[in-house]
Amino acid sequence: MSAEVADALAAGTAGTAVVALESTILSHGLPPGRNLEVGRRLERTVRDAGAVPATIAVLDGQALVGLSPAQLERVCAPDAGLDKLSLRDLGPVLALGGSGATTVASTVALAHAAGIAVFGTGGLGGVHLPLPGTPVTWDVSADLGALARTPVLVVCSGMKSILDIPATLEVLETNSVPVLGYRTDEFPGFYLRSSGLPAPRRVDDPAQVAAVVSAHRHFADSGVLLANPIPPESEMDRTLHDRLLAEGLELVASRAVQGADVTPVLLEHFHTASGGVSLDANEELVVANVRLAAEVAVELAP
Repeated sequence: MSAEVADALAAGTAGTAVVALESTILSHGLPPGRNLEVGRRLERTVRDAGAVPATIAVLDGQALVGLSPAQLERVCAPDAGLDKLSLRDLGPVLALGGSGATTVASTVALAHAAGIAVFGTGGLGGVHLPLPGTPVTWDVSADLGALARTPVLVVCSGMKSILDIPATLEVLETNSVPVLGYRTDEFPGFYLRSSGLPAPRRVDDPAQVAAVVSAHRHFADSGVLLANPIPPESEMDRTLHDRLLAEGLELVASRAVQGADVTPVLLEHFHTASGGVSLDANEELVVANVRLAAEVAVELAP
């Protein structure tokens, strides 16, 4: 841990809140230059809300919880060459001295290991949609398994809208993960404020979220999902969104893309084919999420 994060988590520093931040959104989700600006903005947003940011990555075989300015620059460098690390990848990369950016699953695991209970991100992984011409898919994100067995609050704008949202919600229900809609009765759809599905539970302020998290921990070791809709002014046009999704799925099928490469290819199509509209939306929704995560972390702090 960085000295700042360690001090904030140390015994005797009651009232100091910490928020975990992932690094894959920076290294694999945003273009060089903009990713560093966003990384700095996210950390500043957490600080402005009264908490300490802990951006997480693996560099040279060491898991880092809280990056220095130089380490953040390295993660965002055009030639960083970082692997995309899910939970299954942590052991091999750490043991072999490698470097990589953490996904939701690996960030949740490292945050919990460090004693951090709140994590702010953009979108959750989930059950993928079947590709055109195929009836089913076995592609299910490890994010769901990590959330099912790790007591961390994940604040996001729902799961990425390139996924099968109803199926993902079913998996979360099966794994006893409470799903909360923040100031909404409709479950958000990442780039869209509504997925067309109801939010299982509604909460209207950070204190209510903290109360739910605290009560849930008496009964289960699973995490909690807080779904925060994208700000209204940043929402994508639904017609544009649906067209880009259909095109992206055809693109993935034509290239025979599989596994962990599917999401980056789909998101890259959104970013390029929308003329940057999805990039702007992505930045604003994640900023809103980490701000909310910090507000809840402050409520949860002893």
